[in-house]
Amino acid sequence: MQPTPTALAPSRVAVAIVEDDAGFLDALRQAIQGAADLRLTGVAVTRADGLALLDGPPAHVLLVDLGLPDGSGIDIIRAAAQRWPECSIMVSSSFGDEAHVMQSIEAGAAGYLLKDSAPVRIVDEIRSVAAGGSPISPIIARQILLRFRGRGTDLTPPATTEVAAEAEPQEEAPSLLSPREKEVLALITKGFTTVEVARMLDLSHFTVRTFVRRIYSKLEVTSKAEAIYEARTLGLLNS
Repeated sequence: MQPTPTALAPSRVAVAIVEDDAGFLDALRQAIQGAADLRLTGVAVTRADGLALLDGPPAHVLLVDLGLPDGSGIDIIRAAAQRWPECSIMVSSSFGDEAHVMQSIEAGAAGYLLKDSAPVRIVDEIRSVAAGGSPISPIIARQILLRFRGRGTDLTPPATTEVAAEAEPQEEAPSLLSPREKEVLALITKGFTTVEVARMLDLSHFTVRTFVRRIYSKLEVTSKAEAIYEARTLGLLNS
């Protein structure tokens, strides 16, 4: 009997990425290309390019950022769920709020990771989602559990439940910045550089840069001084 080497070689997991952060994308690319069981089959940096990517051969795993320069990655998730039905879709984003998480899952995402995850860990989670798992960052998983635990088994519509009533004051005055964004801004206010903040929070420097961009966007400012002034004016920082 003659050997059939091709039958013995395991097929590699095809991965496509939609990500606009150049530093994070480069780190992901290197991590995937360094994995013998994975292969990078497509890259897009905008919503439009991500949708166009779906016209090509389907990947096994699609990694999608949500905050793209020309729109939301949720549109790509929704389209991929229709056009690449066998593909496992995983979010990799700086957005950790409940709205983005639930919209992504409802659109078809099977996993949700925050960008404070190291690229090497994300590669491990790519393997997990390709094998049928649903990798979720611990803080996101806790959010989801608390959401459904709060509902319990009560069939009363959420708007009239005691839990909803207790949460109402928070909904009326939501915080403009997330706890992590406040933490990053507080450290920058004290004079620490992006690299120093990344080291102190055990994040990658490009993740911190993403947080800074989001802070500037939310506060509608273009400089650190303006961000500090605006945040203090709004009571988001201690004097």
